[in-house]
Amino acid sequence: MRFPWLAAHEVNRYAQPLPGLERPVRVAHLSDLHIGYYIDSRIVRRWVETTVAHRPDLIVISGDLTDTHRAEWIRPAVAELAGLKAPLGTWAVWGNHDYRLRRYKSRDLSDLQGWLEQAGVRVLNNAGVQVRDDLYLAGVDDLWHGQPDVERALREHEGGAVLLVCHNPDYFFEIPAKVGLTLVGHTHGGQVKLPIIGPVSTSSRYGKRFAEGWFENPVKGFVSRGLGVSMLPIRFRANAEIVIHDLQPDGKR
Repeated sequence: MRFPWLAAHEVNRYAQPLPGLERPVRVAHLSDLHIGYYIDSRIVRRWVETTVAHRPDLIVISGDLTDTHRAEWIRPAVAELAGLKAPLGTWAVWGNHDYRLRRYKSRDLSDLQGWLEQAGVRVLNNAGVQVRDDLYLAGVDDLWHGQPDVERALREHEGGAVLLVCHNPDYFFEIPAKVGLTLVGHTHGGQVKLPIIGPVSTSSRYGKRFAEGWFENPVKGFVSRGLGVSMLPIRFRANAEIVIHDLQPDGKR
């Protein structure tokens, strides 16, 4: 483990109603793993162990799984994701850093997707799946380097609650009202958050507006601070987090 302090993380739990849900569902939300030089297989293993210890029904990863084009760093750590077991599956979407494979190697993301599928992680790229009769899970492509299409992702919706996963909170403004909750990452909560000043950088066109946490406008969404790091192997006052969402029926008929 080259950077052992990066294995540290919080577990934050929230209970929220989700319109259309008929039975409770526990969702583990991981984001921004940034597997690469800083984040290796032993760090990922710790995150996996924490996640499954909370016995989620469903696991989602909201993009930036990787942070390098070097397969020898990616594959062993991605293989650790095979430990993410949940009855409704483990699902992921692409983030901007995942597209580094294409930028530097002039190829698509099929290799990375194949390694993820071998580990039991399925990618929802402008697609959705009815994971339960009362719950539809959708995912869209990265806003910066992909072609996100939420209408296409919702096309197979058969009924019940709609949970959307995407990477970048700037996409909140494109999400229709039928989506009950959107889980995103990307910002790292600023990764470094200074007193008075707050987050140093969120990589969002809206600055600090969507830095972290819950939002009701323009849609109901949650922005995770994520787990990994970008640029420098440091976090300050923006701790890495695994989020457990205990989603409940909203009681409305």
